[in-house]
Amino acid sequence: MTTTLLSTLRTTLLAVAEPAHAPAMRAYMRDQFDFLGVRTPQRRASCKPVLATLKGQPPAQLLALADVLWQQAEREFQYVAIDLLALHWKQLDTSHLPALLQLVQQRSWWDSVDGLAGVIGDVLRFQHDGMDQAIAHGDHWVRRIALLHQLGWRGKTDHERLFRYAMQCAHEQEFFIQKAIGWALRDYARHDGQAVREFTAQHQQQLAPLSYREARKHLG
Repeated sequence: MTTTLLSTLRTTLLAVAEPAHAPAMRAYMRDQFDFLGVRTPQRRASCKPVLATLKGQPPAQLLALADVLWQQAEREFQYVAIDLLALHWKQLDTSHLPALLQLVQQRSWWDSVDGLAGVIGDVLRFQHDGMDQAIAHGDHWVRRIALLHQLGWRGKTDHERLFRYAMQCAHEQEFFIQKAIGWALRDYARHDGQAVREFTAQHQQQLAPLSYREARKHLG
């Protein structure tokens, strides 16, 4: 079944690919990945009917297809894998977190990691299973997941955990960690700006300037 679906999805993507766009898409990702030249709206519109047929399939089937898509050379296939998991996240639970984190660590860049952060946030459903381990993981992309998994949770955010994770990583020089700290704090500031204002003021010396600026971007 997975082989058939992969073939169908490849045919679907090729039908809407615009190869002339591929060099610019590759350059935007710092020449790390090959592209077919499929733009996001066309990818989602063309592949969604195929992905929708997987409603009710066992989680193992979804994850197996996602893994196969992840191994394809062209970057659009990783995006389709994320679309698949985002569409069917209700069929997953926290027992599938290790498989999702395995994807995080393969062909990693901000685009795939941030897409998976959204999926993982949905699967966790306002819980934090595995995130204390993730924030201490040796791979900075996994740590980025831990920092970002509460995006959009608003009043359900565990702000003490958010602040603790931010401080746990505040010393890091990695750009994508510094950016994630700022992004996570800025997102929570939409719910409780005063809490973020006080936290960043108290810890300005420990936070990287990038994290501090991003966190307070809309606080005035």
